[in-house]
Amino acid sequence: MNIVIDAFGGDNAPLEVLKGASQAQKDFNIDITLVGDEKTIKKCATDNGVDISKLIIKHADTVIDVCEEPTNVIKSKKDCSMAVGMKMLSDGEGDAFVSAGSTGALVVGATFIVKRQKGIKRPALATILPTAGNPVMLLDSGANADCRPEMLVQFAIMGSAYMNKILRVESPKVCLANIGAEESKGRDLELETYIQLKSAPVNFIGNIEARQIPMGDCDVVVTDGFSGNLLLKLYEGMAKFFAGELKGILTKDFKSKLAAFMVLGNVKEFRKKVDYSEYGGAPLLGTAKPVIKAHGSSNAKAFYNAIRQAKQFTETKVIDEISSAIESMKEA
Repeated sequence: MNIVIDAFGGDNAPLEVLKGASQAQKDFNIDITLVGDEKTIKKCATDNGVDISKLIIKHADTVIDVCEEPTNVIKSKKDCSMAVGMKMLSDGEGDAFVSAGSTGALVVGATFIVKRQKGIKRPALATILPTAGNPVMLLDSGANADCRPEMLVQFAIMGSAYMNKILRVESPKVCLANIGAEESKGRDLELETYIQLKSAPVNFIGNIEARQIPMGDCDVVVTDGFSGNLLLKLYEGMAKFFAGELKGILTKDFKSKLAAFMVLGNVKEFRKKVDYSEYGGAPLLGTAKPVIKAHGSSNAKAFYNAIRQAKQFTETKVIDEISSAIESMKEA
């Protein structure tokens, strides 16, 4: 197995990418290809004492910036690390691709270079979120601002397949994000999607309000990319807010610090639960081959887990499961 990584995607590239990839190669015993400027990669590794002797390097001349037009990845920046990496994946030189670079460019590149699965209308970013119970998958979390009902139904099918194969959730419960639990609530998009989801090959249990998502009432939440990205960013912001407030409370004075020492294990467990780096990244579901979008501020741990996630994605054949479900729905 060969996992291809955009060595220059993200705020902390290439150092954190190299550190995470080096450790992943040792632990998982797989091939890993770093894509980017070869001289810079080697110098960064030497200067920081990172052993990349067992990693493969594929040279790429440029990098696509997060501020650039996403379509540049298939136009003026075909030689960037992201485009070269996805071309390798498309050509069969890799089994999965990981990048913490521009989300827009990744979606465009995955759609036009890696290509979509047969029958899939749009790929969707699927983000794993912590809850009071088991983690929940939110999709679309930012790839498609405007969606049609049939697209949301496909998101539900893809999310169910992923949660079943990767997180081992038996018959994942699917909900539609809405402004109320009643079937009559929502815009035309939600009203029509609700009707279609009732006859889709998923375990659809109805609408869910945003406030219920953190309670762990379902396993997969589907919505359009605009609403999903708003939900995701609010989720991330509240996690940072609570973490900051908790730290302030536990370090306020001597008594607070003493109390913090007594519950240190529980605090660490809580921080681990809300740490995005534990989940690795967001799979872009609906592409012909596995593509993982790592968080822009990913550290070595996050890249390590993104590689682990890419490995699982490939081994469990989630894409085949999605294709079978889409084909069955067509026949029905």
